Amino acid sequence: MEISLAELAALLGGQLEAPPERRVSGVKGLEQAGPTDLAFLANPRYARLLASCQAGAILVKPDQQVPEGLPVIRVADPYLAFAKVLTFATAQPYRALGVHPRAVVEEGATLGAEVSIHALAYVGPGATLGDRGVLHPNVYVGPGVSIGDDSVLHPGVVVYHGCRIGKRCIIHGGTVIGADGFGFVPDGDRHFKIPQVGIVQIDDDVELGALNTIDRAATDRTWIQSGVKTDDHVHIAHNCVVGENTLLVAQVGISGSTKVGRNVIMAGQAGSSGHLTIGDRAVIGPQSGLAKDVAPGATVTGTPAMPHQLWLRTRKLIERLPELFERVRSLEQTRDDK
Repeated sequence: MEISLAELAALLGGQLEAPPERRVSGVKGLEQAGPTDLAFLANPRYARLLASCQAGAILVKPDQQVPEGLPVIRVADPYLAFAKVLTFATAQPYRALGVHPRAVVEEGATLGAEVSIHALAYVGPGATLGDRGVLHPNVYVGPGVSIGDDSVLHPGVVVYHGCRIGKRCIIHGGTVIGADGFGFVPDGDRHFKIPQVGIVQIDDDVELGALNTIDRAATDRTWIQSGVKTDDHVHIAHNCVVGENTLLVAQVGISGSTKVGRNVIMAGQAGSSGHLTIGDRAVIGPQSGLAKDVAPGATVTGTPAMPHQLWLRTRKLIERLPELFERVRSLEQTRDDK
């Protein structure tokens, strides 16, 4: 990337306070950036570094105080602007590779225009891959699977039969979509398997991290709606619904038939029991365990999960339990002595 500050400010819709003809060609942190680099300040705790920063320009908020003469571009959200700059700087024109001779595309599969199917990828009979679809090595696309335009499946992704993936999806290595849901019913001392005959449906613009497991439904579908983003090692069980633009952080586990609303955030290692409803825009704190529904907009933490402010008060009490125990024991001893 090499771009003038005037062009960069126009690209970001920002207010330039620096020489417009100056050019930058790299993106670095505040401490590492030099005269040809762009840096950004998103967290105010690092504002102290502005005085010594040598960057060619810095992305800051509109109200950020800066040393006199420091070259800045003022934007509403510096972190978002930084992401847009990186996207611009790393964009590569798509070049279709076609079907590698060592890939297998079964009879009856349908391939869109300008696809890239790498060595050792497999496309089953009746499967459909949209225009500009990319299957990296060792991807398995089962019979009857449909994958929309511009979706990318990274190495080792497995998509079981009949599942549906939308447009512009990114699925990272090792993720398994459509394995059987965990369904068994007691039969004496044994466990009788419940056939899992539904599918997984993944809508447009979803990104799944590495080593996710999304189970197929017992009937109907497990449904990941548009804009959902997951971290690595996330598990979504059978017949769950995950609402639009929800974020699931690493090691989140969602039990069967749970409905997660729109724009929910479930932090790392949070988990839910089955058949729950998590309302729109709820926030589930890290390592929280959900045993009951969560209201829209609520923030809950802990195991069992409770309102976040109550959890903070409870957490402080836990630290004082040894002291409180000794006080109670002392009071009991005094009473007994009387």
